[in-house]
Amino acid sequence: MKRLLLVNGPNLNMLGNRENDIYGDFTLADIEKSLELFLKDKGYDLDCFQSNHEGKLIDRLQEANGKYTGIIFNPAAYTHTSIALRDTIKAIDTRVIEVHISNVHNREEFRHRSLLAPVCYGQIVGLGFTGYKLAAIALIDKE
Repeated sequence: MKRLLLVNGPNLNMLGNRENDIYGDFTLADIEKSLELFLKDKGYDLDCFQSNHEGKLIDRLQEANGKYTGIIFNPAAYTHTSIALRDTIKAIDTRVIEVHISNVHNREEFRHRSLLAPVCYGQIVGLGFTGYKLAAIALIDKE
């Protein structure tokens, strides 16, 4: 069976308990389960990983290289600060789509710039829970 990898960065483990007015009341487990069911119907398995630590995210992206059809990645706050994650995404061959639940362009100015977007296959922002499914569709369609 074909596989996609879902990677979520810092504080996304707090979904459902954190700033519900921005992120909604769903949890990370809700996203993972919904995406897993959605992909099963399309003949794909989903592996999930979340960490609050930049180095662990880097390690997981490196380990995933060549093993997945694509990677759906919500780097959270590291989007705006991590040159190391940018370098990792640029160095691997597996396509990465950057996803953000909130519309980062409607938020604080420091969130408007992504260091990762220029090295990602694509970026989806502001579509909530649905953004993850759209990223999966885009990765499947490009296979």
